[in-house]
Amino acid sequence: MKFVFDLDGTICFKGQPISDRIIQSLSELIDLGIEVIFASARPIRDMLPVIDEAFHHCTMIGGNGSLIAKEGKVIKSHSFSIHEMTQIKCLIDAYDATYLIDGEWDYAYTGPENHPILQNLDPANLANKVSLEALHPIVKVLILTSNHMETLAEELSKLNVYINKHSNENVLDISPNGINKWSALKSIGVEENTYIAFGNDANDRAMFEHALHTVMIGHHEQLASLAKETISLKGDYEQDIANKIRTLSEKYRLLQI
Repeated sequence: MKFVFDLDGTICFKGQPISDRIIQSLSELIDLGIEVIFASARPIRDMLPVIDEAFHHCTMIGGNGSLIAKEGKVIKSHSFSIHEMTQIKCLIDAYDATYLIDGEWDYAYTGPENHPILQNLDPANLANKVSLEALHPIVKVLILTSNHMETLAEELSKLNVYINKHSNENVLDISPNGINKWSALKSIGVEENTYIAFGNDANDRAMFEHALHTVMIGHHEQLASLAKETISLKGDYEQDIANKIRTLSEKYRLLQI
């Protein structure tokens, strides 16, 4: 049995590291012999600072499936082709867009100096900010601002890439086509209906579709129909999450005995 956890808005909040209470429940999973996997939109370098060092040996899926790490090091990546990036760059220029673009470790950034994304960008200073021309391969593109964001989204949708629109943040999250958290899980040998998934956003949808059991944190329209359970972001929700991890670990451990 495996437990797969999204990070932001699922087991860590407001850019802060995973709380001690949830960390303890994760430790108990490992003590029971249950594998813990973290799967985030963040690249690996931005996942490490919010995950306790005791869990850095765990498998991490970053960039919505484009990066896979073991022992805190990237071991596999899925990148855009040169042709795809040429098309994306042309559209960025045409629509005066700013961006955060990730390589396997380093990044290129042209967004506003006060953009909220900066709160979570390389907080531990593990990477280098470089020019886009110096970044290769490229695994993820975030369009932050544009003079015509809707038209830009329409043009990007014509390319052979996957686009996730974060309407609450008004950004476009672009990944190589066919890459998501479920494709990454499959690539490391995880089979359908063999894991418990915790998530909160549209980028968790594919992961939820193939899970044995799903827990949605808060509410997201695209996840609601796939969620077996929901934890409200009211009251002491971090304790509720820790309690749910323990309850599910006991339930599914007993089923395997």
